[in-house]
Amino acid sequence: VSRETMDLLGGIADMVVAQSAHQNLISAATIDHIWARHIADSAQLLTMVTGAPNGLWMDLGTGAGFPGIVIAALDPARRVLLVESRRKRIDFLKEMIDRFGLANASVFGGRLETLPAQKAAIISARAFAPLPKLFDVAHRFSGNGTVWLLPKGRSAREELESVAQTWQGMFHVEQSVTDPEAAIIVARDVQRKRTR
Repeated sequence: VSRETMDLLGGIADMVVAQSAHQNLISAATIDHIWARHIADSAQLLTMVTGAPNGLWMDLGTGAGFPGIVIAALDPARRVLLVESRRKRIDFLKEMIDRFGLANASVFGGRLETLPAQKAAIISARAFAPLPKLFDVAHRFSGNGTVWLLPKGRSAREELESVAQTWQGMFHVEQSVTDPEAAIIVARDVQRKRTR
């Protein structure tokens, strides 16, 4: 990436670290490793969207802005919607968007269940909810060709097994490049299985 983009990502990292003294944005154990654990961990998702429609990227439970803010910084041509329900984090995300001039990013402050229906090209969710609940509450934002990018820890394969009876689609697990014990579930054409 360009030096300008690196400076932007550095500013984001610095702001998250500074704000973490006032609210629990990221684990204290990861502050010294923010570039690997949060910035690069978010950025790697862009390598997994080849062939995805060039529409809205919806990031559920954005929290400190990962991966949504990083995606907005790295892909300024793509509209990114950050969904967050906690008031202090909503305010923080809006402040970051304003400070760094991320005109392609916006925040929906509220519970996902209250977000008006719209179709997303990409849905990401990092530690938002277990897979069965995530698909239940977020599937209405998924259309033909929507790509789901779901960073998980060691539980990725187990979580996929937990939805095998109720959901179908094209699922695979990608190894995280930032954590040898973590994986990312990549899903397309997710549909609820018809009951007979």
